[in-house]
Amino acid sequence: MSKFKTVVWPKVILFGDSITQFSFQANGWGAEIANKLARKCDVVNRGLSGYNSRWAKIVLPRLISSQNSSGNNIAAVTVFFGANDCALEDKNPQQHVPLQEYSENLKEITRLLASIGVSADKVIFIAPPPIHEPAWEKECILKGTTLNRHYSVAGQYAQACVQAAGQCGADVLDLWTLMQKDGQDYTAYLSDGLHLSEKGNQFVAEHLWRLLESRVADLPFILPYWGDVDAKSPESSLLCDQ
Repeated sequence: MSKFKTVVWPKVILFGDSITQFSFQANGWGAEIANKLARKCDVVNRGLSGYNSRWAKIVLPRLISSQNSSGNNIAAVTVFFGANDCALEDKNPQQHVPLQEYSENLKEITRLLASIGVSADKVIFIAPPPIHEPAWEKECILKGTTLNRHYSVAGQYAQACVQAAGQCGADVLDLWTLMQKDGQDYTAYLSDGLHLSEKGNQFVAEHLWRLLESRVADLPFILPYWGDVDAKSPESSLLCDQ
């Protein structure tokens, strides 16, 4: 039987669609957050490309449950859906989720998290970014379809996300508003009119960190700094309880 405690690594879970799934690529916003939190907690990518909030609500208990994760061990969860929900019903019925249902799904996700001990103050909603229709239309045409998302509709879903966060007591990163603040050109933040460019990833990482930092500020550096290890008796340093 082991005489020492297993090291418990807190978690920050990134839950979302493709914008989250791809965030661990080089210079991605998820990779940047993970780098900042090295030796303090695990940053877990649970991005699901193409998913909407309806499907997210269904699969969440399979991804995070009381059996496989203690709520006390989760420092924060980001919930980043909407870019697929806002697809036009007549052009993309498979991904489209009506606006009111989208709002209710976000609230249900918060309730599901609360049921396993992840309180609303640990949840950060991320509202979808604006859509650049000309660039996204080119992508749609390349895939043999027509334009299936509109800038104005994405704005309605972003607003619904912000409102749902307020009603749930969760924090929110309002990309829709921030990327267009003071009339700036938001298109530089997008690679194809929908997904993030390198600049967009940097933007998300910077603004998300401002919300995350307070939630992880008290997390200790896990295991001793190498210079503090007793070279003559490393066990005394490496097997002690922190």
